[in-house]
Amino acid sequence: MAFEGLSDRLQEVFRKLRGKGKISEEDVKVAMREVRLALLEADVNYKVVKNFVASVSERAVGQEVLQSVAPGQQIVKIVYDEMSNLMGESENKLNISPKPPTIFMVVGLQGAGKTTTVAKLAKSLIKQGRRPLLVAGDVYRPAAINQLQVLGGQVGVPVFSKGIANPVDITRDSLEYAKTNNRDVILIDTAGRLHINEELMDELKQIKNLTEPHEILLVVDAMTGQDAVNVAETFNNDLGLTGVILTKLDGDTRGGAALSVKAVTGCPIKMVGMGEKLDALETFYPERMASRILGMGDILTLVEKAQANFDQKQAKEVERKIRQQEFTLDDFLQQMQQVRSMGPLEDLLGMIPGMGKQMKSMKGQIDEKELSHVEAIIKSMTMEERRDPAILNGSRKKRIARGSGTKVQEVNRLLKQFEDSRKLMKQFTDMSGKKAKRGLPNLKLPFN
Repeated sequence: MAFEGLSDRLQEVFRKLRGKGKISEEDVKVAMREVRLALLEADVNYKVVKNFVASVSERAVGQEVLQSVAPGQQIVKIVYDEMSNLMGESENKLNISPKPPTIFMVVGLQGAGKTTTVAKLAKSLIKQGRRPLLVAGDVYRPAAINQLQVLGGQVGVPVFSKGIANPVDITRDSLEYAKTNNRDVILIDTAGRLHINEELMDELKQIKNLTEPHEILLVVDAMTGQDAVNVAETFNNDLGLTGVILTKLDGDTRGGAALSVKAVTGCPIKMVGMGEKLDALETFYPERMASRILGMGDILTLVEKAQANFDQKQAKEVERKIRQQEFTLDDFLQQMQQVRSMGPLEDLLGMIPGMGKQMKSMKGQIDEKELSHVEAIIKSMTMEERRDPAILNGSRKKRIARGSGTKVQEVNRLLKQFEDSRKLMKQFTDMSGKKAKRGLPNLKLPFN
């Protein structure tokens, strides 16, 4: 998980501070020394670390903090505020022109995930009611044009291409095509290189001067740490970036790029790639990311994911079925698929406040393959068997096990777990209904 090492180190520092009834300036100094080391190990720019620690220390040694009832909590709040400011204070939305077409020029080095990010951006814009056009301007990387065409087909967006031609000419013709075909956002997938050179920058400057883009977005790989910041600084000096998109933030990144790029370049992080799927592109919220790093969870993002993936009418229908004991394996499968569409379970649990320590103890126990086995088992059943598992005899279970590539024991285990879950859900809905009739609040989950 992203920031895991940094998060562990910072939480340990704050645990020590919370354990003290009173905190002295020396305690703050010791804590800030550990914070400095944690940030440097996370590959945060050393100048950024120096300024960050100085700012936190200055606020933390104030009398209102040291003499407060809970000074440890106060210092955590200061670190949270400063970390949010470091990454940009608040989210920076993409700039959409009131007069179409809006032009996004997407730049970056090879290997950062630029072409895939262009397709992800297109899918995100479609959800907002936009009509994007992808422009295949990377004519140097083998198969780049074909990759963009395949991705465009997957998200349902047309791709403008003229094959191996001059990228500036391609871009010029794409503007006319967009107007003719009523496309209100143009996403230009520009050429990249393995390293920054004068030829690359000259070409990008020509495209910039031709199109006068509303956004110049740099795609950088968060896994590269300080290298990503150096790349961003160079591109910004030559092109004048309007924003950065960090990819692979769901991987084992130390977090240096996310914490440094805004402070070093002045360019806000606008979006982050959180997976390989084409809908795994999220708006970057500095305060939410700071909350995750400090082990405070991210309930807002979790709620937004749930709202985006769960149908309210379907949820009410499921509740009705549970109350009337009509909840079937088919319903169970649909609910499981909706939860999985929100992202890896480990990431979802990590958004729940206070789940940091529990996640460590559960490490290795959350196996996505098990969910795939469950899905395969249910899909190997007939509709009648899904509606009424009681009819599943020995021969039917053997057939299901063969069809799903599992064992009969796994089929039996799923059936038992489903039955136990159905009984438990019935108990909860009954209790919730009784409390509501008495004028008491409905049951809430422990983390609410």
